[in-house]
Amino acid sequence: MTKHLLPSLLTTATLVGLLSMVPSLAQAQEEGAGPAALVPKGPAPRLADGKPDFSGLWGPDRNLINDIADALKPGESLPLQPWALKVTREHMSKDDPEANCLPTGVPRMAPYPWRIVQSRDITFFIFEGNIHSYRQIFMDGRAHSKDPNPTWYGESIGKWDGNTLVIDTSGFNDRFWFDFAGHPHTEKLHTTERYRRPDLGHLEWDTTVDDPGAYTKPFTVHGHATLQKGDLMEYICQENNRDVEHILGKDPRNRESKQ
Repeated sequence: MTKHLLPSLLTTATLVGLLSMVPSLAQAQEEGAGPAALVPKGPAPRLADGKPDFSGLWGPDRNLINDIADALKPGESLPLQPWALKVTREHMSKDDPEANCLPTGVPRMAPYPWRIVQSRDITFFIFEGNIHSYRQIFMDGRAHSKDPNPTWYGESIGKWDGNTLVIDTSGFNDRFWFDFAGHPHTEKLHTTERYRRPDLGHLEWDTTVDDPGAYTKPFTVHGHATLQKGDLMEYICQENNRDVEHILGKDPRNRESKQ
């Protein structure tokens, strides 16, 4: 019972802080600082039609939680437009939509496990964090809507490129932040994700972010996850969320606030 009470007692902001102090589970497993034996070994599974099977419970990538600049290639920086840089510096942590129990959007992740459920015509990303939200990726060959209603996760259309799942998403609203650091975006946002499963225990992806409303050029962030044991737990962020009123100032990991 104690284990299942933890998500209700610790809100998103608290767990983000904890993640900054200790290595992520995936990092610990890969670097030998944790229970490396928990990462399953073996080839990546495949569906009946021969396509890679991405199904499973996956851990979050903290580089896509705190500051997405951490998920860039070494030496790269976010190509922020001047107004977007100004807004990033002004954003206060207490105003973070994710800390207020709203969806993360793309490419941000919440600091909780997530599950992929895959079928021929549709794939779901189911998130434990925040409001128990989900993304749906349509795999039935449809085209994007001509004028989609802007939403938190946008309209996602998937297709296969060999063993890579390519997800093209547009139709986002402008209400979520890219990370806890406060990087903004606009409704011009368009993302292209490329997911690979090199073996049983690992998931890798690249997300190209194209938002001419807030950034001077497209950029690509890189994510990875390890396969987890167990199940998603019910976590309702809005229940007894008392952290926000105690969050003061800027998150110290925000690079722009130090410039």
